[in-house]
Amino acid sequence: MNESQHLKLKEKIGYGFGDFASSMFWKMFSVYLMIFYTDVFGISAAAVGTMFLLTRIWDTANDPVMGIIADRTHTKWGKFRPYLLWGAIPFATIGVLTFTTPDWSQDAKLVYAYITYTLMMMAYTAVNVPYASLLGVMSSNSDDRTQLASFRMVFAFAGSIFAFILVDPLTNFFTHLGKVADPQTGWSLTMLVYGCIAAVLFYFTFAWTKERIAPPASQQSNLKKDFANLANNKPWFILLGAALATLIFNSMRDGASVYYFKYYIQSPEWSLFGLSFGLTTVYLVLGQASNIIGVVLAQPIAKRIGKRNTFMYAMFLAAILSSVFYFLTAEQIGLILLLQVLISACAGIIFPLLWSMYADIADYSEYSTGRRATGLIFSSSSFAQKMGWTLGGALTGWTLAYFGYVANAEQTELAKEGLRYMVSFIPAVGAMISALFMIFYRLTDDYMAKVNTDLGLRRSES
Repeated sequence: MNESQHLKLKEKIGYGFGDFASSMFWKMFSVYLMIFYTDVFGISAAAVGTMFLLTRIWDTANDPVMGIIADRTHTKWGKFRPYLLWGAIPFATIGVLTFTTPDWSQDAKLVYAYITYTLMMMAYTAVNVPYASLLGVMSSNSDDRTQLASFRMVFAFAGSIFAFILVDPLTNFFTHLGKVADPQTGWSLTMLVYGCIAAVLFYFTFAWTKERIAPPASQQSNLKKDFANLANNKPWFILLGAALATLIFNSMRDGASVYYFKYYIQSPEWSLFGLSFGLTTVYLVLGQASNIIGVVLAQPIAKRIGKRNTFMYAMFLAAILSSVFYFLTAEQIGLILLLQVLISACAGIIFPLLWSMYADIADYSEYSTGRRATGLIFSSSSFAQKMGWTLGGALTGWTLAYFGYVANAEQTELAKEGLRYMVSFIPAVGAMISALFMIFYRLTDDYMAKVNTDLGLRRSES
């Protein structure tokens, strides 16, 4: 198959399976890990926030290192697909250990949390940097790339919905397996279920996809040149900044929502088909479903006004709507859910564009320098995702501590006011910064069409 021909549906679905698997875990990290650490594992919110930040010192180097390793991998399966096969079981196993509570002293438990969380982020990198990079080498066709990114995000949000819907029933079931309620066991066994599903889906992504675009035949391995080219790639820096701010926005809203509903809204559980769900679950599932609507809208809107403008306007609107969230009271559940739909749709528009734009930047780098470093460029996607979540998580922990949050207790009015800020104005700042970054992004759709035409000629001549 020619690299510019359209991909078949099976391959797009196979690619989507990878983010279904990742998102089950990622949403558990971004939404539930903080409250697991504070309310189940038993460490303070401030300690968790600091841990999230400090572990990034290693992880900052870990992402580009994985990109470099993947770029220099040579197997019969390609550069990036093998890591989906090799990393699936370690990914699932360490995920279970991260949500496991040892019966140790407070200090020893904190050390355990640091180690397992760091290993989890390394496992996530080992799978997801190659997975993200795979999009850049499956096809050079711009529509295919946007569709792949859309499939990826639809499956990602479907994986998130799957995780959110099952988390309450599974944790409740496993917590009450014995005579005495044991939420620590409930969480670890729930993650075991998710881990088994994720490992199987990573295998299907490996088996159903194919790499087609290789670096120029004359390209020699030169790490110094790759980093020098990246340092001079202004669109990459702009997109990295926009992605980081977007993910802080999402992480802050998701992480704070569990506390917001538990301690500010304080609504009773709902029952459906014999299963009990908290309003938090309804809110989060509704958000993921609305994300999917945004993903579906991304391509037709981007075709009319371009990827850059679509990204920018969606983030401006998300910032405005998020600010409105502050003015809603605990009794206005309908308006809270409506705003969640609108904000989440705006956020959903961003993500397929983001992945497609990383692929554009890889092409732009090859066009302007003659060298292709897909893995290194796409490693920034994993870096931005984890750093955005980490900064959002750290801000969540520190803000909770600042406003006087106490786990499993009635909160003061000051603490409740802090929860309102954490789902409104604070994440809105992240969305606004993301939109401002995109003002300076210059790789328009028309320009990239010329770039891909030129690259196609070069590859045909080599």
